[in-house]
Amino acid sequence: MHSVAAVQQGHPEAVVEVWAEDEHRLGLHPVNRMVWVPRGEQPIAALNWRYEWLWLVGFVQPHSGETDWWIVPLLNTEVFARLLADFTEHFGLGEHKQVALVVDQATYHTTKRLQVPAGMHLLLMPSQSPELQPAERLWPLTNEVIANQAFDSLDALEEVTAQRCRALRKQPELIQGLTYYHWWPKVMT
Repeated sequence: MHSVAAVQQGHPEAVVEVWAEDEHRLGLHPVNRMVWVPRGEQPIAALNWRYEWLWLVGFVQPHSGETDWWIVPLLNTEVFARLLADFTEHFGLGEHKQVALVVDQATYHTTKRLQVPAGMHLLLMPSQSPELQPAERLWPLTNEVIANQAFDSLDALEEVTAQRCRALRKQPELIQGLTYYHWWPKVMT
């Protein structure tokens, strides 16, 4: 299916929700941001030159501001399929509840090997258009707590990131204000 309307027509008795999903790579190499310092002073930020990464996967329903997060050590077709299966189970998707999930055109979103669970329908964004993806607006919020910090391990980075995601989950009005574009599909349920 290629549109929200097609999902609705294909499942007229089901509740249809529109969500967006994106991935964000975080690593021991820090996120640097500008800071205010007194005139004449040099800002100092610790660096860690180790190149180790983890992935933060964010799902957002712009209409409500609801979010769901996963932190994974790698991201490929198999891991993405597992995330979709977990999302489907967590939100009870099936015959009576369908989700149209807006994703970018990353290889693991478009491959024929990807097994999309029942109740989930992937809608592809135009290529190279991150400004249209509501989930892209989540990353500055998640980066706030890790900016200008050097972490000794991925476990430490994961703990701080997980705490931030739990805090953002409790702020749906903030998330809705950032992600609910005026043109985002309004689905009647």
